[in-house]
Amino acid sequence: MKQYILPSIKLTIIFTILLCVIYPLFISFAAKLSAGKGSGEKVTLNGKVVGYRLLGQAFNQPQYFWGRPSAVNYNAAGSAGSNKGPTNPAYLQEVDNRIDTLLKYHPGLKRNEIPADLVTASGSGLDPNISVEAAKIQAKRVAISRQVPLSKIIKLIDIHTEKPLFGLFGPSKINVLELNVALDQTRK
Repeated sequence: MKQYILPSIKLTIIFTILLCVIYPLFISFAAKLSAGKGSGEKVTLNGKVVGYRLLGQAFNQPQYFWGRPSAVNYNAAGSAGSNKGPTNPAYLQEVDNRIDTLLKYHPGLKRNEIPADLVTASGSGLDPNISVEAAKIQAKRVAISRQVPLSKIIKLIDIHTEKPLFGLFGPSKINVLELNVALDQTRK
């Protein structure tokens, strides 16, 4: 019996030290080396924190670019997808309602021109990015609402487009919060 208990106690102590002390200290140290120093990358406007770079948030006024819908109402404490399949009637109704809203605010836009990221939530429900196509579809609405030339809005989209990693991995994307902050900092 002693031959089984003593090794079990030793392993318990070793793994407790490793997983409850060393690993958390390593992760904490690594976080301090990251861009936000472990506290997230804050986005500010006029010296006030308006959000975090990697957390999507709700924008629904016409003068702002709208991000991806959220299955968790942008609640970072409850990050999750909707878990509804593509044939679920409730899910299809949600997507259809989002499409109707886009068509209402974007006259001349056709259903088949709407990028999926404007009507479907991400797996986390907190995606802060949209595709370049999603931003360009909204550019006219934002320009009219802000009474700014469309060319100025398109230029902001181009400036805030993040290219794929090393030009290879992932699509081009735009951080909605950073783009909207840039809009608020722009003069007519």
